[in-house]
Amino acid sequence: MNIIFKPFTMKNLELRNRFVRSATYDGLADNDNHVSDRQIKLFTDLADGGVGLIISGIGYVHYTSQVSMTANSIAGDEFISGYKKLTNAVHEHGAKIALQLFHGGREATYVKTKNILPLAPSDPYKKGTAYRAMTEGEIWEIIYAFGDGARRAKEAGFDAVQVHGAHAYLLSQFLSPFTNRRNDQWGGNLENRLRLHYEIYKDIRRKVGEDYPVFIKIGVEDGFSGGLEFNEGKQAAKLLANLGFDSLEISQGLRGKSWEGTEFKPYINSLDKEAYYRNWCRELKSEINIPIMMVGGLRTLSLIKEIIQNDESDLVSLSRPLICEPLLINEWKTNQHKKPKCISCNKCFEVVHRGEQLVCSLSSKDQSPIERNLA
Repeated sequence: MNIIFKPFTMKNLELRNRFVRSATYDGLADNDNHVSDRQIKLFTDLADGGVGLIISGIGYVHYTSQVSMTANSIAGDEFISGYKKLTNAVHEHGAKIALQLFHGGREATYVKTKNILPLAPSDPYKKGTAYRAMTEGEIWEIIYAFGDGARRAKEAGFDAVQVHGAHAYLLSQFLSPFTNRRNDQWGGNLENRLRLHYEIYKDIRRKVGEDYPVFIKIGVEDGFSGGLEFNEGKQAAKLLANLGFDSLEISQGLRGKSWEGTEFKPYINSLDKEAYYRNWCRELKSEINIPIMMVGGLRTLSLIKEIIQNDESDLVSLSRPLICEPLLINEWKTNQHKKPKCISCNKCFEVVHRGEQLVCSLSSKDQSPIERNLA
C-alpha cells in the first residue's frame, strides 16, 4: 500500500492516513455562530471522502476576534453542544477532527459593527487605519481565552486543537517585526515577539492536560520584504517545537500584495508550481523532532508520495482541492494518476471575502460541489 494511505500516529492520535484537510473558512455557521447542519454535512462528506484528519475552519476564542458574521465561535460553553454533534458525526465516518483556535487581531474588522475597535500588537503605523494596540490586561485576557477554547474543544470531542499562528492574524502580527513595534515584554527581540505563543500554549496545557494533542499552524515568513524573514521564522518554529507543541503546520505569515503574496498562490497548473512551501518544510523537518504538516499547492499524488518517502514532511494538508472534490482522497486511493479538478483560481475565496458561503467556480453555474453534497 502507498505509504500515504497507511496509518500514522502522533502523540496518542492515530490517523488512518497522512492526509489532512487544512483549516478552511466556509461561512456556513448559523447567525448565532453555532455549528450548522450544513457544516455537519460538509465535514461528514470530507470524512467519507477519506481524509485522515480534518482541521475545522476557524473557531474564534474571544468576542474581539470575530472576522465575519458567520464565523464559528468557541468563546463560550454554549457552543460545546453543537460542536459535539459535529465531532460525533465525523467520528462515525472514520476520520479524526481538530478545532482551529483563532483570533483575528487587526483583521477582525467585523467587530467594528459592534462599535469595537480591532486589537493589534501596536497602534497603526499610518493614519486612517482602524485598530489599536492591546493593553497588557487585554493580552492576558486573550491568552486565557485560547486556553478556555481548547478546554471547550476537548469537552466537545475534538481529537486535538490547532492554534492559528499564521497568515494575517493575531499571532503572526505579534511575531512579525513589521506589525509588532512594542517596546515591552511582548515586543522587540524574537523571544518577546514569541511570548504570546508561549503563554497561549502554557494556558492550553494547564486546561487540557499533557496527553491532549496541541498543534500550531505557524507562518515562518511574511509575504513581503521588511517583515518576518525565514531565518527568524525557522528559529520560532524550532522554539515552539521544543516548547511542547505536538505538530507544526508550516505556512506563510503576514500577507503581501495580490494572491501571489498570500498563502493562496494562484493557478497551480504545473508540477514545478506545486508544494511551494516544500523548501521550508524540508529544512525544518531535518531539525525538528515532531511531526510536520506540509501545506501549499499540493496537487499530484506522486509528488506527495515523494515528499513523504523523502522524509520532508510527515503529513500533507490540502484545502482548495477538497473544496472542489470532497471525495478526492478515496479517488486517489483507487486511481493514483487522477489529477484534481482544482485550478487554484481562488474564486472560492473571493466569494468568502465578500461574506458569502464557500463555493467552487468549477461546478455548474448555479450549484457548487459543496452545495451538491449538502443538498
